[in-house]
Amino acid sequence: MIKKLTKHGNSLALVIDKGILELLEIDADTPISMTTDGKHLVIARATDEKLQKRLESVLAKGNKKYAKMFKRLSE
Repeated sequence: MIKKLTKHGNSLALVIDKGILELLEIDADTPISMTTDGKHLVIARATDEKLQKRLESVLAKGNKKYAKMFKRLSE
């Protein structure tokens, strides 16, 4: 889908079609995160920072505990 930006005051706005909003269960109150790699704009539902940090902690512990097994599996 190709979209054009819409002038909104001194800014530009991206209008997202209702069908896409419904599919993603996003409304005007949903926190949104925007990131870029320098060429692409990625728009996603914002993640809970506490939950993200806990997930990273659990993954780090698992990686440390099972590092040897993961290395053997990758060979």
